[in-house]
Amino acid sequence: MLEHGGRLRLAASEWGIAVESWLDLSTGINPDGWPVPPIPPHLWQRLPEDDDGLLVAAQHYYQAPHILPVAGSQAALQALPALRTPGRVGMFFPSYAEHAHAWEKAGHTVVPMTADAMQLDDIDVLLLIHPNNPTGTRYDSAQLLDWHSQLAARGGWLIVDEAYIDADPMHSLTPYTDRSGLIVMRSLGKFFGLAGARVGFVMAQAEFLQRLQAELGPWTIAHPARWLATQALQDSDWQAYSRAQLKQSTERMASLLQQHELAVHGRTALFHWLITPHAAALYQHLAQCGILTRLFTEPVSLRIGLPATEAEWQHLQQGLSTWQR
Repeated sequence: MLEHGGRLRLAASEWGIAVESWLDLSTGINPDGWPVPPIPPHLWQRLPEDDDGLLVAAQHYYQAPHILPVAGSQAALQALPALRTPGRVGMFFPSYAEHAHAWEKAGHTVVPMTADAMQLDDIDVLLLIHPNNPTGTRYDSAQLLDWHSQLAARGGWLIVDEAYIDADPMHSLTPYTDRSGLIVMRSLGKFFGLAGARVGFVMAQAEFLQRLQAELGPWTIAHPARWLATQALQDSDWQAYSRAQLKQSTERMASLLQQHELAVHGRTALFHWLITPHAAALYQHLAQCGILTRLFTEPVSLRIGLPATEAEWQHLQQGLSTWQR
């Protein structure tokens, strides 16, 4: 099992602090997520149906012609390696570790890559998280499409995990996913704050999605979760509100970290990433204050999400103010 953020009960047990007393900044999930309405009771009594409006809502939101709903992007990333004979898969590091784990488990060779020394001739698949987790690295869509065209010319794939792009989707590749060998994943877990619903989407050519659907099997998303996802994707007013709120919170976090002389090396709208030799000590100090962050070892670094309320901002401010190197 790979380590992930959000293991709050484990932290509560380890540090002897009650779960309800913690400020969880470890996951990079929108702290002011889409407001979930009451779920109609009859949705619990029926199997999911493909013609329930979710696909239409997703096509409109993502501006993609062909979409397959899946049980979170995690389900897709675990299934994708089985759709290709073992080969060489290029990835940038550090990044979301489940990707490399899934491809290696399926017999592929994962090849570390760097954007400034790209050698596409040596790989069959290029897999990117955009913006990257945890570094926040972004790429121009024209650059990504150029890499795709080089790979597709010889039967290769470009796979892009856009889990963190919703807050600023300018360079999303979803509108281009009718092109052969271009596969894009999205999720409602981060921007919409619906990680528990386990709803994601894969966008690619229709024939490819049929192969992926056959690999995953039927009823990948529960009926109530499909209903929630449809409502959230159609709520353009909330989406505009949340993008504006996240922009303000991101700037506030950057200012707070600067105030405490903590340099930010990368960020998205939902987290800040700090490279520091003191990362482990800072992680432990904040944990003793009831603040859970995400510690990385390669490189030694810390990822910090956003507080939700003014009381949570003050909790973080207090924890940082008592930090001593």
